[in-house]
Amino acid sequence: MPTDLLPSLHPTCSPQSAEDELDWIRLLRSRRVGVATFFRLLNEHGTARAALEALPEVARAAGVKDYAPCPIEVAQDEHQRAKFAGARMIAWGTPDYPELLSEISDPPPFFWAMGDHTLLQSPMVALIGARNASSIGTRMARKLAGELSEAGFTVVSGLARGIDTVAHTEALAKGKTVAVQAGGVDVIYPKENTVLAEDIARDGLRISEMPPGMTPQARHFPRRNRLISGLARAVVVVEAAAKSGSLLTARNALDQGRDVLAVPGHPFDARAYGCNMLIRDGAVLVRNAVDVVEAIGPAAQAPSTDANVQTNDASATTESVGTRDKRTLAETAELHGQILSRLGSCPLAEDQLIRDIGQSHGLGSQQILPELVNLELDGRIMRQPGGLLSKLS
Repeated sequence: MPTDLLPSLHPTCSPQSAEDELDWIRLLRSRRVGVATFFRLLNEHGTARAALEALPEVARAAGVKDYAPCPIEVAQDEHQRAKFAGARMIAWGTPDYPELLSEISDPPPFFWAMGDHTLLQSPMVALIGARNASSIGTRMARKLAGELSEAGFTVVSGLARGIDTVAHTEALAKGKTVAVQAGGVDVIYPKENTVLAEDIARDGLRISEMPPGMTPQARHFPRRNRLISGLARAVVVVEAAAKSGSLLTARNALDQGRDVLAVPGHPFDARAYGCNMLIRDGAVLVRNAVDVVEAIGPAAQAPSTDANVQTNDASATTESVGTRDKRTLAETAELHGQILSRLGSCPLAEDQLIRDIGQSHGLGSQQILPELVNLELDGRIMRQPGGLLSKLS
């Protein structure tokens, strides 16, 4: 990890001026310099300028003759393109650089950002899935994006067709969203998302580690995917085929120590194969945003107090007890946790459970009973004769 490569990082290691930014660009864009080499050189030489001066000798020692670092003109062109597009450099080690992203094994030394940079410090959940999404998949993505936004999360995705597009659109309407691009931050792909991308740059955030002006190529998408998972607390997969970029992102998330959650689908639908396989292998099954919040915890910021908790299921499960009380997703998840923590394999009287929770949380039976029914219908608790309840394993 970069924290291992730079154990004594000093604030002056990060760019402090436009000249420093040009040095960082030159070093990273130099031939045979990747992320690991960049951080190693920075650690050994202290600054990007010093690393650039030492680079030809380092190359000669490695058997590479006539080596020249990236020309200053190339770095100036990238810097000018970014400025013209309205993009800003976010460099590793600066306050704007996302903490979670800095913890992955191969974080970008810097990336270009267009839009609301404060979103980089907000709690994020990645919402990804198939480009050729089904109608029920898009409905599920829309529901999840809206509810997660209302719960205080920023939805991050890849600006692709299908699930990504729906997730960005809904999150932008109800909250905020971050789009991670495979090509340059000023290059919109696919073209049909041009208007959406412009809206995100105005009201959300677009980022890319590629030079502005670069057209995305196939090899860029896996690198983009590691950033999507790296930014987020968790990755939620809505639909994914057996061999898809969404599954690659899920594997990145596991390698990065992130939670992976998946929406189940019909076993005969090829678009659901990846999600069903993830669930089989231990991913958290998602039917609604409450499941996500229960798995990863509430967002750091408080969601709107009048947000209605609504449930949805991509397999056509609907709300089980009419309408829920007006509580936030975080509050509902906490109540579910309190109920389940008090129940075990040994039955407990329902009246006693309601009384204990009511006394500790100031809730009435009219607020607790509906959630008991929901948990029962969800197969998480079991009602037994004599008004007893127990938890199902």
